[in-house]
Amino acid sequence: MKFDANQAIVFPWLTLAAVWSIRALGVKKALRRESSVSRLYHLLFMTAVFALLFRHDFRIGRLGLRIITSAEAAYAGLVVTVLGAAFAIWARWTVGQNWSATVAVKEDHSFVDCGPYRIVRHPIYAGILLAMLGTALVYGEAGCFLAVSLAFVAWWLKARMEEEFMTQQFGEDYRRYQRNVGQFIPFVL
Repeated sequence: MKFDANQAIVFPWLTLAAVWSIRALGVKKALRRESSVSRLYHLLFMTAVFALLFRHDFRIGRLGLRIITSAEAAYAGLVVTVLGAAFAIWARWTVGQNWSATVAVKEDHSFVDCGPYRIVRHPIYAGILLAMLGTALVYGEAGCFLAVSLAFVAWWLKARMEEEFMTQQFGEDYRRYQRNVGQFIPFVL
């Protein structure tokens, strides 16, 4: 039996989903959160993004154009996906009970700036974006790379909202953190 990156790519994503499901239990209660409308828009948008990334039937016309065809790129993409998923899992584990699927301030919300949060301010988004980029390399179709770009925009907008919440909650400490730690890419963005 021959190793197939197209089939193996599901395992890092399933691992990520399993960790998310388990770690979602026992999070702190939210004191303040983004509006339901804002959350709904984000969920719908990200559902479309993940459909574009993972479902070939969503990549119609030029979106289905295969722009990367080498097996080496697919294997490199699998490695990038595993690294991105591992980084996101590390971040999710580090943020612990402060985590929320919505933009929120929790009861006894603590300011987390250790582990992957020393590298980037939004390591969960950065890790998942890296995993998505790796997956796009595996599949090699134009629509997959569009999905990564759209996810970046969605998480950049969500990150802006989170940063407003964190600045209101932690004031100058968070502003200092913003000045010293990149948002998604260390030393760049």
